[in-house]
Formats: sequence, C-alpha cells, structure tokens
Amino acid sequence: MAAQNPYLDVQNLTKSFGDLLLFKDISFSIAEGQRVGLIAQNGTGKSTLLSVLTGKEGKDSGMIVFRKDLKLGYLEQKNNFDPDETVLDACFNHLGDPQKILKAKQILTQLRIENLDQPMGQLSGGQQKRVALANVLITEPDLFILDEPTNHLDLEMVVWLEGYLSRGNKTLLMVTHDRFFLDRVCNIILELDNRSIYTYRGNYSYYLEKRQERIDNMHAEVARANNLYRTELEWMRSTPQARSHKARYREDAFYELEKIAKQRIEDRQVRLKASNVYIGSKIFESQYVSKAWDNKIILKDFYYNFSRFEKLGIIGNNGTGKSTFVKMLLGLVEPDSGKFDIGDTVKFGYFSQEGLQFDNQQKVIDVVTDIAESISLGNGKDLSASQFLQHFLFSPEEQHNYVYKLSGGELRKLYLCTVLMKNPNFLVLDEPTNDLDIQTLQILENYLMDFAGCVIVISHDRYFMDKVVDHILVFKGEGVIQDFPGNYTQYREWEELNPAESKTESKKEKEVTKSNLSNDKKKMSYKEKREFESLEKDIELLENNIKEIETELCSRNLSIDELTEKSKLLPTLKEELDEKSLRWLALSELA
Repeated sequence: MAAQNPYLDVQNLTKSFGDLLLFKDISFSIAEGQRVGLIAQNGTGKSTLLSVLTGKEGKDSGMIVFRKDLKLGYLEQKNNFDPDETVLDACFNHLGDPQKILKAKQILTQLRIENLDQPMGQLSGGQQKRVALANVLITEPDLFILDEPTNHLDLEMVVWLEGYLSRGNKTLLMVTHDRFFLDRVCNIILELDNRSIYTYRGNYSYYLEKRQERIDNMHAEVARANNLYRTELEWMRSTPQARSHKARYREDAFYELEKIAKQRIEDRQVRLKASNVYIGSKIFESQYVSKAWDNKIILKDFYYNFSRFEKLGIIGNNGTGKSTFVKMLLGLVEPDSGKFDIGDTVKFGYFSQEGLQFDNQQKVIDVVTDIAESISLGNGKDLSASQFLQHFLFSPEEQHNYVYKLSGGELRKLYLCTVLMKNPNFLVLDEPTNDLDIQTLQILENYLMDFAGCVIVISHDRYFMDKVVDHILVFKGEGVIQDFPGNYTQYREWEELNPAESKTESKKEKEVTKSNLSNDKKKMSYKEKREFESLEKDIELLENNIKEIETELCSRNLSIDELTEKSKLLPTLKEELDEKSLRWLALSELA
C-alpha cells in the first residue's frame, strides 16, 4: 500500500553536523492512514530528521518527495510566537471565518486554553506548546509531523489527543517518549539506530518483541563474524607472498567481515543499584497544610504521613498544585498555614522543570565531576563519574562534548545525572520524562525500582508511573486530593469499576451551567429508553470488534487482501463508535 500511494517517500537520506554523522542512506515511506512513531536515543537525530523532512534544515544527500498538493502540519519541539499576538490569532489565521474561529475555540478549550484574548507573552512554556499543538490540529493537514506532542499535557488531555489522532484515517509521523501513546496510536514504528533505519509494521508492543529478535540475531551474527575474523586475520597477517595466489575477493570480504566483528551493540542490561543510601524511619509529615494562589485553592488542611521507602506518584490536571506541593515540601514555597515536619536523615534530590542551567562552555564530564568524582554503590563499590554517565548512555566520546552541542533531550539527561550524582536518599522528580528517549526512561525506571530511599514523582507518563510508583495522590483541584494505594493503571481500573456517577454528574453540571437555558428537564420517552439500552450493547460490541481487529493487524497472520480489508474497516468502526457514544451521552442526560 505504501508503494502505491505514498504521502512521503524518503530515499537514501544522509545528514551530518560537522564530524557527527546522524544518519546515512536511510529510506522509508509513509502512506495514507499510516500512523508512524519514530524512536531513537537522544542526540541521534530524531528532531533533526523531522526538521529535514519539513525543510527547516538542509540535507547532505538523498531525496525527499511529498505527494503533490499535500497539506503538511508540523509541531516543533520549540515554539516562537509574537508575544503581543493574542492566543486566537497565534493559533490560527482565521480571516474572520466563523466556522474556523469556532473550530479554533473548540480545540483550544479541549487543551485548556480558555482566555483567547490573552497575549502569547503572558503564557507559560507549557501553555505555548499547547497553543502550537492546537494550531497544527486545527489546520487539519493530510500529514501530521509531531515532535513530542504529549509534553506539557496532563493525563486527561493525553487521552483526548490519543482519541483525536486515532479517529478516522489520519496520517502522521511523530516522535514521543510516551509508550502508552505509541502503543495506542501508532501502527508502524521506525527505529533510528546506529545511523540506520528499521521498520516494524505494528504498534509499540510488537516493536519491542521484534526489536529483541533483531538484537538477538545481531548478537549471533557478530559472534559468528568474530570467529571468522580471527581465522581470516591470521591469513591477512601472513606475508604478501603467502597470500599472493589467493583470490582478491577474499581480501575484500575480510574488510567487510572486520566491520561486522567490530560492530558495537548497545545493550545495557546491567542494572545500576544505588544501594548506599540510608534514611531513618521518620520521613516527613504534612501537618494540615493549606495554600492558595490568587484565590485559587491548592491545598486545604492537607494531612499526610510519608512512609519509609515509599514511592509516591502525583497525578492531576495542570494547574491543580502538584508542583507547588513539592516546592512547599522542599521549603521553596511557604504554606499559608500548617507545616511540613521533615526527618533529620532526609537528603533531598530535586529534579525540577526549571532546572536546566549549565555553563555551555563546560564539557559533559566536567559538569558531573564538579559534583562528585564517583558515586558509592555500597559494599565498598564505587562508580566513577564517567562510568555513571556511560550507564545513562553518554559514550566516552560524548562525555567530552561541550554542553552547547547537546540536544534538548541530552541536556535533560545530563541534568538528571547531576541530581543522582549527589547521592540523595529522597528523590523528588517533577516531570522527569519530558524529552527523554525511551532507552533512558527504561534505565531510569530500573534505577528508581531498585532505589533504597524514598521517591516522589510528578508525571503524565502512564507507563513510567506504572513501573515506578506503588501509591498515588490524585490532585483534583480546589484543594481536593484523593489518596489511592496502587499505580496509575490500577487507579484507572478502580475508577472504571465504580459507578461513574460523579464524573457524569459533574459533566452534566458543567454543561447545564454553561448553557443556563432552562431548569426544565425533559424526560426520556419509552422509545428513547429502548434506544439507550441498545446503544450500550452496540458500543460494547463495537469496542470489542475494534480491539479484535487491532490485534489481528499486529499479528502478521493476515494476507495482503485481509490486511487491506481490515485496515479500511477499522476507521469506519471507530467513526460509528464515536457517533453512538455521542448519542449515548445525549440520552444519558435524560436518564
């Protein structure tokens, strides 16, 4: 299908920065309806590849062909807005078209940007990112190219974006660290590894399985090559007279074999355990703490006694006070009333959203050694700063790069290393996953799972939260905080098992308040009751059918004809599900 009607065709593309070769002779294509996720380590060229494809940066060689008259929507990692321009004007050049203005307002509201007359200069970095995202969504392009679209979105908005991008026959290429998002949205994964591109025709779960097979095969190939290499090396080291009668092809083959044998496979399975931390039985106690900003309640008489070795996750919509809470805990913000009683043995390590402050003229290794030359692992074992950086995927060569040469993701990774090198016994991590590559996230997850101290994590990364935390505080706004003993998925399952009365009723209240038209409530007719009951069954059936088809599409058991048929059927079923869900919601208000 990709070869028949490609939206984008890339052939033998090469890009380098000075002596650094990012990728060489890579080729791939994207066809209509394909939702492609791009995965690679920080600093290997993910964002650069997107910039090259969109013409923001030049290429060294190769060919990039878009379908004629293709409408492209590009979300960059960094945004530049006119600070005096209003949100609505920055978001979309609507030219006074009422339909376009309405669509802009709808998308912006979904992304919780409500003051459309506010100058862009007054918005936070996260809010500006959401306006940029809205700008791309509103233009309804043929091909979406998205660089970290989930950054600065809370969980509710991430789920909304999942649904938006999954509906219909949308075509997209995106870079994201959110593995749940990749798994649920993408049907093709591209992996940029060792300057080459690998294609996996399935979602993220399928990619993990097939990538491991590729690595295992590569290990076997390298091992075989090493055995042959030793034999051939003896022959090549023989005198020219001894091998003058040998065929020239054997000599050429030797050099190819040498390349394979010397190939370095990045496979860091060794887990780093920071076991040399001690923390006493008294951690901290939040004693009836209250806080408000501009008449907005953040905390109200909040009491919590933190347990030893606890790994706590904090979730909630943007603006509900999550970051403010940890800043009060760390003494960076004063509460209005109440206090935090912190144990004497507690040594905080704080990863903040605003912590990226380095001397650009320093080398990476010097940034870390300025903190400590080594980190103790306990039992008399130490890890040097260089070894620690290598564990977090900074190669010995990269450690001697200057800070100004690092990508955004590499800067975040370096900042994380500076926090961990201080060897704290209580880690407070505020959105640590933004801009980090998946490989680094996996290393950090293992580190935190083995961490012998306490952890508080604020994150919208559902996969990360599931792996790391065993307890959740849900910030619901207006000082309401729910305490849940489990991880994020367990919390969502618990929410779904409980009657959705509160959610439905709050939604009804908002809509009634918004409309404020009448206090009269129409009663549901007998026919509507029957329709309502039928819709519940239809929705359940459609959801099961969609799930079944998605599983089949990733199974690799379908023929070409079956694959084509089911790929066409899937968006139709999703549209039908949306229609029936909307009708069900409308009828539920009469129930």
